[in-house]
Amino acid sequence: MTNRIDDAAAEPGAVPADATTINLNAPSDQGQWFGHPRQLARLFTTEMWERFGYYGMRALLTLYLANHFLFDDTTTTGVYGGFTALVYLTPLIGGLLADRYLGSKRAVKFGAVVMALGYFTLCFGGDAAKPYALIEGQRYEVTVEGKGDDKAQFVTDQGQKLQIKGNEDKTVSLLRADGSEARKIAEGGFEAKGERNPFNVGLMLIGLALITVGNGFFKPNISTIVGSLYAEDDRRRDAGFTIFYMGINLGSLFSQLLCPWLADAYGWWAGFGLAAIGMLFSWSLIQFDGGKLAGYGERPAGVGAGKDWLIYAGALATVPVIYFLFSNLMGYVKPEAGSGIIGYITTLPIMGKIMFGTFLVAVPGILIWSYFNGDRREFQMMIAAMVLITFNTVFWTLFEQAGSSLTLFADRNTDLHVTSGFEISAGQTQFFNAFFIVALAPVFSVMWNAMARRGLEPSIPVKFAVGLMGVGAGFLLLVWGSQFAGPDFKVALWWLAGLYLIHSIAELCISPVGLSMITKLSIARIVGMMMGVWFLSISVAQYVAGVVAQVASVETVGGQVTNLKVSLDTYVQVFELIGWIAVGIGVLLLLLSWPLKKLMHGVN
Repeated sequence: MTNRIDDAAAEPGAVPADATTINLNAPSDQGQWFGHPRQLARLFTTEMWERFGYYGMRALLTLYLANHFLFDDTTTTGVYGGFTALVYLTPLIGGLLADRYLGSKRAVKFGAVVMALGYFTLCFGGDAAKPYALIEGQRYEVTVEGKGDDKAQFVTDQGQKLQIKGNEDKTVSLLRADGSEARKIAEGGFEAKGERNPFNVGLMLIGLALITVGNGFFKPNISTIVGSLYAEDDRRRDAGFTIFYMGINLGSLFSQLLCPWLADAYGWWAGFGLAAIGMLFSWSLIQFDGGKLAGYGERPAGVGAGKDWLIYAGALATVPVIYFLFSNLMGYVKPEAGSGIIGYITTLPIMGKIMFGTFLVAVPGILIWSYFNGDRREFQMMIAAMVLITFNTVFWTLFEQAGSSLTLFADRNTDLHVTSGFEISAGQTQFFNAFFIVALAPVFSVMWNAMARRGLEPSIPVKFAVGLMGVGAGFLLLVWGSQFAGPDFKVALWWLAGLYLIHSIAELCISPVGLSMITKLSIARIVGMMMGVWFLSISVAQYVAGVVAQVASVETVGGQVTNLKVSLDTYVQVFELIGWIAVGIGVLLLLLSWPLKKLMHGVN
């Protein structure tokens, strides 16, 4: 889950204090809120409600795809990764349109309305998909009985009601009521399917497309308005952004508890509906500001309103394009074993080809440009920036398992009891990250300042290295905890909470330095382009996170795993692998931190 004390590193479209639009006439004597311009309170609350809606929706999305639409894990995690990837790309366009034509305030209001429409659209998911199975090419209807841990899946074969049980050797057994095996199906002979209403699937994809478009207009521009509250030399700006970004964590903290609870108690529509209401609250704070934001976030001087509706229409016209990209993701077929890297690339969905292609061209392309157009010092600083961008991509790829594979792990192989008489839902486990960020961010702020006064604060590369090793350590802690799983093959909730604690600490080592670092290392003439590459790298990370989650795919029937031991073993194997990879990459960056520090020429 992406909750950051400093949006500058990870939130879509966020802008650091030294890169925002500055209002040189920003008054400081028109009333204050905790020593800051009073308008900050309204923007803080606006951001809090917007993040309430977004993270509430995101806490439900993976489970909604897997358990309501009965998509297999490959499709579920692929769509989730593609959606979050586009969420990081669209702010680049939304920010540009606001800067040149709309102004930040109009862009925020338009984005809020479109996102709310997207959340409301998700409320109309229709009836749940009907599970069925193809057994050696023949269709059998599947019934799911029981609740919670007592759920079981059955097919009827020649008048016999048989329970479906997956085996460790990937065969499937059909069991009689007395537990004896009536039929054993060889590996590959059993395919779990779901019969879905195409209209409902299409409506869901339209909802995700609307959220993607709306986010592109909202996210970069609310941060820009915050920056315009402060004069160029106002030292309160960094503290103001810190207060503003706390709204992200407060909003996400509560929504990730409430939206999943409503979805469990009343249905998916209720959870998504609450997210939509939160988004409408956010819109209303800007729409009905009573003149409190007059003069902030207005359209550029000399630009009329003639193109506004053309921009709005053009934005909505991209919904079918995004719909097509999501549909293409859903049709992804894994390449055959042994096809190699060429086979993998050729079978990538269109979104994957575009993202990887753009990133692989942009990084060396900008470095070549820097070599010929910058001096030796500038070129070396650009090399350091690109190296850190690459390692940052690895970090977010693994960190963002929170919304996909870790949520599915919580649903299938985690004992969600907080106490013997109280348990939370799988979607609610994502609140741990927001809670730890809110609790630990002030501690880290004090710690970094104290270390800086003593000359002991780690360099940016060292912080990145610690973050990478931390994200790996979190996975390895969960792998260790899996050794203590009960006979039901479920791991205690507190092992998962421990993972989120370590991941939150790792996040605080990387998140607060992101775009600020880029603005300091970039050649001034292309700093905007470098910010684009930074967001592109995070977008690629979101997409690859979905690919990594696909590796942890588990066979399900009717949204339920048929063999929890196989499920646990699969997750543990993948988490252990990526855990050690992250630690190894972190150690590598730690070794590179000394030469990188020299290339950075004093940038801290």
